[in-house]
Amino acid sequence: MKLATLRTAGQGTTAAIATGAGAYLALPALDVGELLARPDWRELALEAADAAGRTLLEAGDIEYAPLLPRAGKVICCGLNYADHIQEMGRELPQYPTLFAKYADTLVGANDTIEVRGSDRVDWEAELAVVVGSELFRADVEQAGAAIAGYTVANDVSMRDWQNRTLQWFQGKAFDATTPVGPVLVTPDEVGGTFDVVGYVNGDVVQKGNTGTLVFGPAKLLSYISQFTILRPGDLVLTGTPGGVGMGMTPPRFLNDGDVLTTEITGIGRLENVVRISPTSTKE
Repeated sequence: MKLATLRTAGQGTTAAIATGAGAYLALPALDVGELLARPDWRELALEAADAAGRTLLEAGDIEYAPLLPRAGKVICCGLNYADHIQEMGRELPQYPTLFAKYADTLVGANDTIEVRGSDRVDWEAELAVVVGSELFRADVEQAGAAIAGYTVANDVSMRDWQNRTLQWFQGKAFDATTPVGPVLVTPDEVGGTFDVVGYVNGDVVQKGNTGTLVFGPAKLLSYISQFTILRPGDLVLTGTPGGVGMGMTPPRFLNDGDVLTTEITGIGRLENVVRISPTSTKE
């Protein structure tokens, strides 16, 4: 099953299920997060797909909104691929390095990313995990069973802000800079590992496989649940493979007008134009 949050002409947003024929079927929820909050979300989606008189939304009539525009928690893992850890000059961690974003950071799969106040804008292609049921102090097996599905994300990072202090938050939480989508794919439709690829203007800059994650999706959710409750619709970004601009020699950053593409086999593709206005008010 593939679920999306769509913008529809004159109707706001709606959660929808892909029909497999280039169209979507509208569901009775404003977004995927609202749908997942219902314990019977899976049955509801399947029943709607089988119902007569279905309202189909054709591809030309919709655009992708942020998959989870009201996510209660957006938690990210840094330095989780062995190759990325090595390019940053660090040792493999005993525990995951975590930081948080707000739902305000999220944009849709084809939305323009507008950055104001940074001229060191970097890319981080990532697999993201969507929580489907409540988790608190869960073991790895319980956490795996609570995964609603997987989606594509890019943790666009403002390195000049990130490196101002030892805390990463301010370089990771710029409003409307984290594309997520285009769909949530349920675990029954995909394998256990994914190829994650990032492009800038069509050139491959990142390529990795989630099989090399130090902390896989279920392990991450289990660890996070030891200190904070996870609820349906929460989002966890699992980290990025090697190839980020900051790790290049010399470092490379995004320019105004660049096209940032993020692709995960079996899930989907983000394609976002980046607009950069570097001028900011100095402290």
